[in-house]
Amino acid sequence: MWAYESVFYQIYPLGFCGAPFENDGVLEHRIEKVIDWIPHLEKLGINAVYFSPVFESDTHGYNTRDYKKIDVRLGTNEDFVKVVEKLHAAGIKVVLDGVFNHVGRGFYQFQDVLKNRENSPYRDWFHIDFNGNSHYNDGLWYEGWEGNYDLVKLNLRNPQVVDHILDAVKFWIDTFDIDGLRLDVAYCLDHDFVRTLRHACDQYKDEFFLLGEMLHGDYKQLVNPDNMLHSATNYECYKGLYSSFNSMNLFEINHSLLRQFGPEDWTLYRGLHLLSFVDNHDVSRVASILTNEKHLPLIYALCFGMPGIPCVYYGSEWGAKADKSQGDPALRPCFEEPVENELTEWIARLAKAKKESDALNYGSFRSVVLTNRQCIFERKTDNERVMVAINADDQSYHADFDAGCGTAVDLITGANHDFGGGSDLPPYSAAFWKMEK
Repeated sequence: MWAYESVFYQIYPLGFCGAPFENDGVLEHRIEKVIDWIPHLEKLGINAVYFSPVFESDTHGYNTRDYKKIDVRLGTNEDFVKVVEKLHAAGIKVVLDGVFNHVGRGFYQFQDVLKNRENSPYRDWFHIDFNGNSHYNDGLWYEGWEGNYDLVKLNLRNPQVVDHILDAVKFWIDTFDIDGLRLDVAYCLDHDFVRTLRHACDQYKDEFFLLGEMLHGDYKQLVNPDNMLHSATNYECYKGLYSSFNSMNLFEINHSLLRQFGPEDWTLYRGLHLLSFVDNHDVSRVASILTNEKHLPLIYALCFGMPGIPCVYYGSEWGAKADKSQGDPALRPCFEEPVENELTEWIARLAKAKKESDALNYGSFRSVVLTNRQCIFERKTDNERVMVAINADDQSYHADFDAGCGTAVDLITGANHDFGGGSDLPPYSAAFWKMEK
């Protein structure tokens, strides 16, 4: 599938475009700003953009009002058609946020329930108790997502609700020609609904990609051959990536990678392509988390070298900072224009190496050298073998191991490498060695 050979770029549109937090109902054609950033995406080597919510909502996008209308703060459906066309012309796929677990209080069907109560034809679209009361003093109780009552939970066991969602997805494919969906809080979704969605999407468009947001639990509950999702967010390794550098203990991330993708029979996710990331719209920027800024290029190298689909969050490619304690708006800012520096150039080289390597896209995982501050692991397919090497220390490191060959080429720098007598890793360095047969 195309997604397994891609480098993703996440944009949170409402923040990216500088839209007001509250839906003020004022039409502004802000989404076309994405078009101006396409040359930057091309330089980075991005070939898939994942858009956080773009549809009409109450505030932050995850409280949907209308599944078939681009948020008025971003523009019109015609504007977004133009954006997708321009991205596709640049060879960039488009994945949208599918927020199907819940809707906003401004959702028409929920408003009808508030108005007509038991007489509403939509009363069974939600989980309603007419004998209770809500935080908004509605005179009825309803289930919200994890206690957030601005997010009204949908009844995904109701065929009318499922049909409403499937109709919207088909509309998005027919109207915008999107290439996939990221399912918000996928771990909350009814499994039968996920199977129905997958079956429908397979009919709507070939190789339509379904990615699930999973924070915890067994990813194979949703990512499996049982007609469900193609991928999930790898939050286990997200934590391990930055924590390993901050504690100078690369055993942590290596343990997770072996647990997920290693050669043992008990390995959990070997063969799966999970979404790898160092930050996103819900967590602190990685440049604000790492205690040593010289580890910033290295954490991206590890993210691109490990099994999975790497995803870069807009702004983080040049080292933008923001802490979760500052609130969500700080994590989702508006940048007037992209910045290009040494980090963006480094990420572009990583992206090129990843996309062009069979081993980095599909290879197995084997740990070769591991210390607290250094790691070397092998990615291997029948056609190619790549060694990923990281030295997180401020001192050079000499690694002795059987490379299985005498020479290699570094896919990041293009430099030749001689393994006679082992390998010397410079301070704060990373390499992707393509091994000669």
